[in-house]
Amino acid sequence: MSIHDTAILDDAGHWRSRDLHVLWHPCTQMREHPDVLPLVPIERGEGAWLVGRDGRRYLDAVSSWWTNLFGHAEPRIAQAIAKQALTLEQVILAGFSHAPAVELAEKLLAIAPREPGRASLAKVFYADNGSAGVEVALKMAFHWFRNRGEDKRSKFVALANGYHGETIGALSVGDIPLYRRVYAPLLAEALFAPSPDSYVAEPGETAAECAERAADGLREIIERHAGEICALILEPRVQCAGGMRMHDPLYLRRARELCDAHGVFLIADEIAVGFGRTGTLFASEQSGVQPDLLCLSKGLTGGFLPLAAVLATQTIYDGFLDDSRERAFLHSHSYTGNPLACAAALATLSIFDADDVLARNRATASRMTELAAPLAELPHVADVRQAGMILAFELTQGGDKRTPFDPSLRIGLRAYRAALERGVVLRPLGDTLYWMPPYCIDDDQLLLLAHTTRDTIIEATACA
Repeated sequence: MSIHDTAILDDAGHWRSRDLHVLWHPCTQMREHPDVLPLVPIERGEGAWLVGRDGRRYLDAVSSWWTNLFGHAEPRIAQAIAKQALTLEQVILAGFSHAPAVELAEKLLAIAPREPGRASLAKVFYADNGSAGVEVALKMAFHWFRNRGEDKRSKFVALANGYHGETIGALSVGDIPLYRRVYAPLLAEALFAPSPDSYVAEPGETAAECAERAADGLREIIERHAGEICALILEPRVQCAGGMRMHDPLYLRRARELCDAHGVFLIADEIAVGFGRTGTLFASEQSGVQPDLLCLSKGLTGGFLPLAAVLATQTIYDGFLDDSRERAFLHSHSYTGNPLACAAALATLSIFDADDVLARNRATASRMTELAAPLAELPHVADVRQAGMILAFELTQGGDKRTPFDPSLRIGLRAYRAALERGVVLRPLGDTLYWMPPYCIDDDQLLLLAHTTRDTIIEATACA
C-alpha cells in the first residue's frame, strides 16, 4: 500500500473517530458502531455516486433516504440555491412574502392531482420536513371540524403497516411497531384499517380483489364511527417504510368514495411516492383521485434542502377565516417557506419540464424490470414487486411468503454489509431489499446494481 493510500485510509478513520465522539445518528442502535454497522464517511456526491473519504465509490441505490431525484450535486439546483443565497436567504413568512414561496406555490397547485367535478387544490402551507407536513395536515383536518362546532370528529383512520413520520402526531397514525411501541403512551388513538397490500392477498386473489376486500374493511370502520372521524390518511400505491408493500390503484378510488359519502377528509401522504417515483408525477393520479390534503416533501427539492408543502382545498382554507384569532391556523415553523429551499424546489420542477423526466423514468423502470426478473428465481426471494422507479425483493425462508427468516439472523443487515462491500448502498427494510435509485442512473449502473443485488442475496441468505 502506498503512502498516499495509507493517508487516505487514515483520513477516513480520523473522521469516523471524530463522528462517533460527537454525533448521535438517526434510526441507529449506536452500540453497533463501529463493529457491527460500518460507518462510511462521505466526502462528496457525483450523480448516482457517493464518494467516501477513503476514495471508495458507492452507488446510491436508495436515493439517500428517497430524497435525491436527479443525482448528487445536480448543477442546476445547486446554481439556483447559490443565486438565491446572494439575494435573500431567510425571512419570516408571517406577515411577509417573497417570490420563491409564491412561485413555488403557484407551480405546485398547477401540477397537483385533479379529479373531474372536484374543486382543485387551492392553497399551499409550507413546513420543514415530511413529518412536520403530516402534522400540519392532521391539525388542519381536526381544526376545520372544530371550527364548525363538530367536536366529536376527532378521530383519524390510517392503514395497518403505514408510516407517516416520527413526530408525535405523525407517529400516532403510523402502524410500524418498531417505531411506535415505545412511545405508545404518548400517542393519540387512531383507527387502523386493513392494508390493501397485495403481498398478503389470499391464494388466488388478485391485487385488485385484495384492495377491494381491504376497502370493505375500511367501510366497516368508517360506518362504525360515523360522525367521529375527521380524516383518513394513507400512502397511495406504496407503503414505503412498511417494506415497500404495494397495492392496486383501485383502493384509493374506493377510499375517496367512502370519504365523500361520510364527510371525511382524505389526506394523501405522497412524501415518498410523489415526484415521479411510481411512474406518474403523483401516485394519486393512477387512481384518478384528488385528495383534500396532499403532503409533499423529500424529492420536492431534489434532495438538496429540507422542505415540505401541504396542499389544501379552498373549502378547508375558508374554514379558518374568521374574526377570531383562535379559529386561525396558528401552526408555524421558523423556516416556513425558506427562500433557499423554495429556490431548490423551483429548479427541481423546472428539470421535470426540461428533461422529460417521466418518459425517461418509464424507460428506466422497464430496464429495472428486466434486470430484476432473474432474481425472482433465487431460492430465498419470495416476491419481486415494482411501482415505477421503486422495486422491492422480499427475502424469506425458501421463498415462502408465510415463513419469514428468524429475526436473530439479521438477514437485512447481512445484505446491507455485503452490498456495501461491493460498492452499492442497499439499506433494507427488515428483510426487504429495494431499489429506489436517482433518476439519472444509467445502464452500466443498473447492471452493477442487479449483479450486486444477486450476489448480496446469495451471501446474506447463505446462513439459512
